[in-house]
Amino acid sequence: MNREFLRVETGPVARVTLNRPQARNAMGAASLEEIAAAFRALAQDPALRCVIVTGEGKDFCAGADIEWMRAGGRMAPEEGKRDARRFADMLFAVDECPVPVIVAAHGAVFGGGLGLLAAGDVGLLAEGSKLCFSEVRLGIMPAVISGWVLPKIGAANARRWYLTAEVFGAREAVAMGLAHEAVPASELSARAEAVAAAVLKNGPEAVRTAKAMIPRIARASLGERVDLTVDELVRLRSGPEGQEGLSAFLEKRPASWVPKP
Repeated sequence: MNREFLRVETGPVARVTLNRPQARNAMGAASLEEIAAAFRALAQDPALRCVIVTGEGKDFCAGADIEWMRAGGRMAPEEGKRDARRFADMLFAVDECPVPVIVAAHGAVFGGGLGLLAAGDVGLLAEGSKLCFSEVRLGIMPAVISGWVLPKIGAANARRWYLTAEVFGAREAVAMGLAHEAVPASELSARAEAVAAAVLKNGPEAVRTAKAMIPRIARASLGERVDLTVDELVRLRSGPEGQEGLSAFLEKRPASWVPKP
């Protein structure tokens, strides 16, 4: 498909780059649809093992496009709801991608950019990044992104950062659970590639199953968790991938899915 605001490289490790640097990669209707469509297309590739998300230019994402938001505010309520749900559709597409999504962000990571960071599986931030839930400064609020952000940062952190719209840094983001690592900006790309390389050492079906099971386990009662995990363990360890992985360990050799050096 033709993409105006996104660059996508396919392969076992796919790379998705927000590519609207002149607007600090702010997201509007078209870019949201491009991101959602790209992730849904990638999800159909059985050879996909991992996705790395980055931003072109000096900033990862300055949030939602203000002109788009203002235009949405002039729509009739039902049309406005459909328009606002574009953000949710994008975040669902990222969240539901069947393989690990590594978000490597730098520069400004504001508003909706924080939603994209939260929807990924591994969050990496360049030291010196500036993060902000800036919505209340604009007379609105962190809305759709909260479905992904709040489970990571909790209500206590939201009370501070949602309500003040203060800018905070990468280390604060790691401390509150919004990202996993803060690394020097010059090492951000290499660190994302290293995490992807770690994923490639693991059984592809096992990784996909583990990702799909995490939200199911989190929502289940203790008894349900035991039943779910026992069933999946039995299925995986008796399957060809599980048998290959266990045999490779005992035979002190790389498993068949590990890329050759």
